[in-house]
Amino acid sequence: MVLLGVAAYLYPLRWDLTADKRYSLGEATRTLLRGLDEPVEVELLLDGDLNSGFRRLRRATVELMDEMNRYGRVRMAAAGENSTEGLQPTVIHEREQNGKTVQTTVFPYARVRYRDRQTVVALLKNNRALTGEQNLNKSIENLEYVFAEAIYSISRDTIARIAFLEGHGEFDEADVYDVSRQLSRYFDVDRGSLSDDVQALRPYKVVIVAAPQTPLSEQDKYILDQYIMHGGRVLWALDGVRLSEQMLSDGGLTPVIPLELNLTDMLFRYGVRINPVLVQDLQCLTVPVDVSGEAGQAQYQPMPWTYAPLLLTAVSSPITKDVMQVSSVFASTIDTVGGSGAIQKEILLATSTASRQTHAPAEIDLSKIQVDPQYFVSAYLPVAVRLEGEFPSVFTHRMVPEGLTDNAKLDKSVRTRQLVVASGSVLQNHWQQGQPLPVGYDRYTGIQFGNRDFVVNAVLDLADDNGLIDLREKTIALRLLNDRRAHQSRVAIQTVSVATPLLLIGLLAVMVGVIRRKRYILR
Repeated sequence: MVLLGVAAYLYPLRWDLTADKRYSLGEATRTLLRGLDEPVEVELLLDGDLNSGFRRLRRATVELMDEMNRYGRVRMAAAGENSTEGLQPTVIHEREQNGKTVQTTVFPYARVRYRDRQTVVALLKNNRALTGEQNLNKSIENLEYVFAEAIYSISRDTIARIAFLEGHGEFDEADVYDVSRQLSRYFDVDRGSLSDDVQALRPYKVVIVAAPQTPLSEQDKYILDQYIMHGGRVLWALDGVRLSEQMLSDGGLTPVIPLELNLTDMLFRYGVRINPVLVQDLQCLTVPVDVSGEAGQAQYQPMPWTYAPLLLTAVSSPITKDVMQVSSVFASTIDTVGGSGAIQKEILLATSTASRQTHAPAEIDLSKIQVDPQYFVSAYLPVAVRLEGEFPSVFTHRMVPEGLTDNAKLDKSVRTRQLVVASGSVLQNHWQQGQPLPVGYDRYTGIQFGNRDFVVNAVLDLADDNGLIDLREKTIALRLLNDRRAHQSRVAIQTVSVATPLLLIGLLAVMVGVIRRKRYILR
């Protein structure tokens, strides 16, 4: 027994018998933890007088730390006095049985330290479309990923580089300020135009092409194509049509024409086509409109702006799992083309079941906008697609463009990934009073949509070589009590819960007594 106890201490064994494997770590997490040279310290700031939901979140976090400690030195540390400084608390309003409302302030965060580096992990996900219990459950599902990603970000010795492409009328730095700031937590973010150097993009893990407005030259296309052929990853955020928002604002009318970027043949070879159409959707943002009708006091009412669809997110992809709807404006659609099995295609964003599309050339006339549901008969029109596989080069059987020299031209890529979004607005943030607004933030309703999470997850997925992003696929079944029934049958439940063990123990004692009595009487 002593030897067995020593062996169990030195070589602990655990079996996760839960159907959803809630107590098991993914292989990517285990590999990450085994490679750590120094211990990781975790300060759990979620403490104090917590309700049952947040106690469950705290317990799940502690259990995760214990499991991580089996594969790497992950230690829980006491929170310091000023550990919550600079963090936004969460205020919980609850109603007790006597009708009294109780307000509690909690800090659902953890500080993770490795060597001389540290980062803050947000434990709570807050999706306004979900209930409190659902948000807590999603938070527990996401714990392994957020801790693994945090440990990876502070333990790596080199930081990958990504780049925003310039030179074709793409969004400037102010337009993607929020996205760049969020991505700078994980990467070195650069900006620049292409030159005559074919290998100019090779040092970058991901290249982002954010809403170009002028055609790309054959030289630029070749550099991008060969970057992909050698394993590069690209996030394409491209508009399918061109229009003037200034003309629309001033006169209520603007022409809509196809936007020619000289990328159609290139994207077609990769398996997608951006259509020169304009999407309208009844599931959309609202804008204030003056409905007074007279030159007196203006009266503004929110009206649906169908050209700003709220895009649905795929529930099966780790990029968009648990991500809120993504806001966009003047979006187009994407077709997947080609039947090659070498390229896997996954739709990430789509319109609702009440949408329509208008083919360019056309015009937008605010005085003739129809919001009649009978015209919105299309459903789930694709707006974003993820591509993975071995891509054929658009320059197969073609000469290297004039002005470039390349002795390592490839006609087929190594296995790599791309992501195509048919709306540059998904990445664009706005400014208000000299301050940048978060990308996806609607200034009229104050709602934060899922653009930021979508873009960051997309770039992390493109740059991921360790499979960490797949940890977001973890699902834990939400099993809730029937609160109403539990309250109505409270006394009965308490009685059964207390009496049943006592009755079982009493019954066992009687059985043992009877058996002993018979045995000794016979003797």
